[in-house]
This record gives sequence, structure tokens and C-alpha cells, in this order.
Amino acid sequence: MSRPMPYAVVPRPPMRPLPPPVNPSHSGTRGVGRDDFVSGEAVALDLPPANLALRAVSGIIDVTVGWALFILWFAYIMPTINDYVRLDSAFRNGLSTLWTVIALIGLPWLVETLTRGKSLGHWICGLRTVNDDAGPITSRQAFSRALIGVPELYPFLGIPALVAAAINAKHKRLGDLLAGTYVIRDRTAIPEANHVMMPPELAEWAASADLAPMPPTLANGIRGYLMRFSTFTPQVQAVTGQHLVNQAMRYVSPMPPPAEPVRVLSAIAAERYRRDAERIARNQKLQSALFG
Repeated sequence: MSRPMPYAVVPRPPMRPLPPPVNPSHSGTRGVGRDDFVSGEAVALDLPPANLALRAVSGIIDVTVGWALFILWFAYIMPTINDYVRLDSAFRNGLSTLWTVIALIGLPWLVETLTRGKSLGHWICGLRTVNDDAGPITSRQAFSRALIGVPELYPFLGIPALVAAAINAKHKRLGDLLAGTYVIRDRTAIPEANHVMMPPELAEWAASADLAPMPPTLANGIRGYLMRFSTFTPQVQAVTGQHLVNQAMRYVSPMPPPAEPVRVLSAIAAERYRRDAERIARNQKLQSALFG
């Protein structure tokens, strides 16, 4: 009786590791995050949108001008015309409609087109309307914003615009959503503040360190500690300084060379100020290049 042939053991090919899951927060452009503003050439731009308060003040100014022009017609211009020329009711209604279209749509469209995104309210508040690529708006976009702005701002007193801007990351009103635009801060200045000197022995480390954004409470606490350092007792200086360093090291890499806490915090604050100043200067230069 013959023996059964043994089964041949064929080694399995090594399994390839599964690709990591795609993180929706990552962008398809190298070095560009989800929250970056990206131009048509895939260049990340740091043009911050205007906050809701500035947009509200700017909108109130523009709507006030629109109502003033609307009332001017019926309170002064039309009665003056009737004193010199007797017009029938149909012709007066036609002129009134034409004036309303010019005052509420035509004039805002013309002003934003000629100024490349500025209305009177924008000019007073230091704002500018740009397209979603952070470039100058087109005439079509200005017309879309003006057209939607009539039902959005006048009959409903701007409530739809306020609600839309409050729930939108870039504070867009309905006209911006339709036109593909948003409003940026056109005037940004480096805040006047007491400069913190960079400790020379930590300058090289600070320049190469990775400084992640800190919570406002921590950043303000560090600056307040440095500004009032001389008024603290030695014990408070040491304990509070070490506590702030421990908190700050969560957002700074790599660790600093051995140094006193006050000097480490001074290096962090001075480097953050230097980088903020460079970023603001870069934004202003970019805006000047975009808008002439």
C-alpha cells in the first residue's frame, strides 16, 4: 500500500501593510493645511477674514448710505422736479424705480468694482472684499454681492446676513456665499508693546525652535509675568516662572538649553513677537502686490 504524498507547503507572500487612513484635515497640497487660504497657484496665503463685529459696523455704514440716498429721492429730488416739470404718475414711478436700482445696486456695484473690493464702510473699518483665492474681486462678483444685498440687508434689516456670517468660518454673508468672496482686514498694524529682549545665549535655540500656537491665557500670562517680574519676590519669581515654563514646553520643541525660567520665557516671547512682526509685514506686502 503506497503512502500518500505529503502536502507541499507553499510560503505565503508577506502581507503589505495597509495604507494609513486619510485624515480629512490634511490637504492635498504639500505644506498647506485645511485652514489655510490657498491661491490658484496652490500657495498658502495668510489673509485673515474680518471678524463679525467689524463686518457688522461696515454693513451698518453701507446700509445707512443706501437708505439716505433712497430717502433723498422722495424727500428732496422728486419734489424739486415736480416744482419745475409736471410728470404723470407712471413716469414718476419709473424714475423712482430707476433711482432705487441705482442707489441700492448700481452704486455699490460700481464702487466695489472701481476700488477693487472697498465700499464706504469697508474704507472706514479697514476692510476689503476678495475672492476665495484671496485675489481681487471681479465686476461679476461685485454685482452678485450688491444684488443679493438688497433683500438681505434692507427688508430684513440685515438679520439674514448676520446669521449667515455668524455660522460661517470666514464670516460670509449670503451675497459672499453666492459670489465666492469674503472680507479681509485690509489694515493691520504691529501692536505697540514693550519689547522683550532676547537672551543672547538662547537666540540660536529660539530661532530654530518650533513654536506652536499657545492659548491666549498662557501667552498673556507669560507676558504679564515678564512685565511685572521685578515686582515679584524671589520665591514667586522662581515658582511662577518654572510653572509657566512647564506649561509653555507643551507648545515648544525642542527643549531649551539649561537656563533660568525668566530667560527661557523671555526667549519664547521675543521670538513669538519677531515671527508675528514678520508675518504681518509679509501679509501687508502680499496685499500690496495683490491690490496695487
